[in-house]
Amino acid sequence: MTTQDIDYLHHGDRAMTLSLTSPAGDGPFPAVIDLHGGGWGKGSRSECLQRDAVLAEAGIAAVALDFRDGADGYRSSLIDINYAVRWLKAHARDFQIDPERIGINGQSSGGHLAMLAAMRPNDPRYASLELGDAPEIDASVRCVGMFWPVINPLSRYRRVVRLRAGDDTPAWVADLPERHDQYWVTEDAMAEGNPMLALERGEAVETPPALWVQGQPDPVHDYRDPDAPVELNEPERFVANYRNAGGDIDITYIEQETRSSNTSAAPLAAFFQKHLLSTG
Repeated sequence: MTTQDIDYLHHGDRAMTLSLTSPAGDGPFPAVIDLHGGGWGKGSRSECLQRDAVLAEAGIAAVALDFRDGADGYRSSLIDINYAVRWLKAHARDFQIDPERIGINGQSSGGHLAMLAAMRPNDPRYASLELGDAPEIDASVRCVGMFWPVINPLSRYRRVVRLRAGDDTPAWVADLPERHDQYWVTEDAMAEGNPMLALERGEAVETPPALWVQGQPDPVHDYRDPDAPVELNEPERFVANYRNAGGDIDITYIEQETRSSNTSAAPLAAFFQKHLLSTG
C-alpha cells in the first residue's frame, strides 16, 4: 500500500490536492473518491486516510479530496468534486486505476456532497470547469457510500436553530448554525442542494447503488424532521425515497462509539468490493 499527494486543480494560486492510497500490486484498480466532513467548512482530507487504508487493503484505490467549502459557498464544493471525478477518469491509467470503475464516498457533510454529486453528475452548474484534455468524460459514478450523511441540510439547519433557541442546548450543536449560514447563506439554497428534497420534488436524478452507514444513537444525523411528510427518521425517509425513485440502497447500523474505528469502514469496503471489483 502506498499514498501519494497530487494537485488535481488550481484556483489561482490555491492548489486542490488529493491523497491517493493505492493497493499493493499492479492494478488497474477500482477507485473511490472520499470526501471529508466538517459541516461544509472545518474538515480536511487527512480525516479520510484511516478508512482509505481499509479500502486499499480490500483492493480498492482511495482518493481523499481537497475541495472548496466554507466561505467559498454552496456549489464550489460540487464544482471541484465533479471536476475531480472527471480528472481521475482522464488520468486513471497514470495511477493504475480503471476509469470504468469509479465510486464516491463521504462522511457527514461529505456524505451529503457524495450523494448530491452522484445524483447530478451532468448538472451544468457543477460541471462548469472544463477538462481540456478530455471534454467528453462525465462525472458519473458506479456507486456511492455514505457515513452518517447530512442528507437534508435544511431540516438539520432548522433543528440546530431550534435547539440553540432552547433552554438546554446540547453541546453537539456547537457552531453548526453558523457553519450552515456561512456555506449555504439561505434556506432556499439548502432546499435546492438537497438530496432528500430533490427526490421528493421528483427531480430527474441518477440513483446508483448506495449504502448508508449510520451510528446509533446519533442525534446529529439520525432524527425525525417535524416537517417531513412521513413518520420516519431521516435515514429511513431517504432510503424510502431513493427506492421509490428506482435506486438500490441499504442502511447498516453500528454502535455510535465504534464509528471512529475500522468497524464503520468495513461495511463500506464490502459494498465497494461488490460493486467495483467486478468488471461487468
